[in-house]
Amino acid sequence: MNAEQPAIEIRDLVYRYGRAEAVHGLNLTVPRGKCCALFGRNGAGKTTTMKCLLNLLRPKSGMVRVFGLDPRKDEVEVKRRIAYVPDAIAFYPWMSVRDTLNYFASFRKHWNGQLETELLERFRLDPAKNVNALSKGQRTQLALMTAVCPEPDLLILDEPTSGLDPIVRREFIETVIGAYQEGDPGNRTVFVSTHLITEFEGLIDEFTIMDAGREVVRMNADEAREKFQKIRVRFAGDIPKLDLREALSSRTRGRELEVIVNGGGPAILERLRASSPEELTTESLQLEEIFTVTLR
Repeated sequence: MNAEQPAIEIRDLVYRYGRAEAVHGLNLTVPRGKCCALFGRNGAGKTTTMKCLLNLLRPKSGMVRVFGLDPRKDEVEVKRRIAYVPDAIAFYPWMSVRDTLNYFASFRKHWNGQLETELLERFRLDPAKNVNALSKGQRTQLALMTAVCPEPDLLILDEPTSGLDPIVRREFIETVIGAYQEGDPGNRTVFVSTHLITEFEGLIDEFTIMDAGREVVRMNADEAREKFQKIRVRFAGDIPKLDLREALSSRTRGRELEVIVNGGGPAILERLRASSPEELTTESLQLEEIFTVTLR
């Protein structure tokens, strides 16, 4: 196993639905052992990209590799090493929770039975209950269990917690997905598409923002927080005329000014301090705020 080899590598990916281009020339790399996120509006191409990784869709052109393997030529080996939770979840309707877990386990060489028991208790799922009688949130919990219990090398999650209530959602993200990676540090990888950016904030190492099938921004999360800054300043009197050409945006409210910058903070800060403000503070943007200002 080559530790330097990316878990996912995509080069010049193109996919079309008829004449509509869903993904256009996408380049993306997910390093092994990291939690990497894919952000974008609805229709940005996130789900299409994930389905190309799984060989559920065949790209029109470009290269897709999972641990160096071609999902089309090495489909069995690729799927042996990954687990996938789609945005739309379905199970065989005649099965119970217990039947479903046994069914998924039958396809895996490894299955963490202790983890399964712990999650059944944590989620309060009745093993004897028919899957058709489960709520949307409970079906999501069951799907996440089938993905985590085999402890795969790569978790691919497409809006994985959208059906969960806020308390269970946060607990799952922090304890279950976090514990999955900590179980084999540096080797287990998470690739997640989510609208719930704030709740994944503490886990994400790198992210890519897509729009209209194209990459808009790809950054290390810590570097992004350093570059994207929110500057708040208050003046004793009227706000003076200022040179804010490096700013992404600015807004005023009475004697207060708020400026959003991407790497141009030092120059703006110098000018603001020279204007003798009454108060000046800076803070890093959260990833959700970065997503919002990038696609504004």
